[in-house]
Amino acid sequence: MEIYGYVRVSSTDQNEERQLIALREKGVDDKNVYMDKQSGKDFDRPQYKKLLRKMKQGDLLYILSIDRLGRNYEEIQSQWRVLTKEKGIDICVIDMPLLDTRQGKDLMGTFIADLVLQILSFVAQSERENIRKRQEQGIAAAKAKGVKFGRPEKEVLDNFARLVSDWEKKKIPLSEVIKQCNMSEATFYRRLREHRIKRK
Repeated sequence: MEIYGYVRVSSTDQNEERQLIALREKGVDDKNVYMDKQSGKDFDRPQYKKLLRKMKQGDLLYILSIDRLGRNYEEIQSQWRVLTKEKGIDICVIDMPLLDTRQGKDLMGTFIADLVLQILSFVAQSERENIRKRQEQGIAAAKAKGVKFGRPEKEVLDNFARLVSDWEKKKIPLSEVIKQCNMSEATFYRRLREHRIKRK
């Protein structure tokens, strides 16, 4: 029997240390820990897929909490069945002892585990939707206050109009205009359109 651990954080700047510590405390060797740094909205994750291929019947998988496995209600249920029924492995959710498939393999134990799994899967997806809603509300509030998102706009030079005029009269090449404006060609043409609209 091999013991594995799975770690997931939603983005590259999130800290996975708490999950790694919990897995080490359970005796999971670092070489058997698989980690993805991406959303839990689905299971299209490279390290999870690699782990799935690696595990075989009788192995044990530790995860810290069910939302580390995923945040999609139906897909969590589906993957749990794949892991426990099709692959024949045991799963232990460290911070939810009722979700340990090594315990209570009788009908009552399975029933309780299934109920807990459904509730926690629902909570995981609900929290994901709430996070997304809070992000959207935060962005909308910031935009209403005039906060700009994305790359800052390139400043238009004071002599932009003169440079455009010289270029239009073929006094200087486009490459020289772009160089002096410190813009990409696409940005220059966008600013040129804005400039011509203002001239009308």
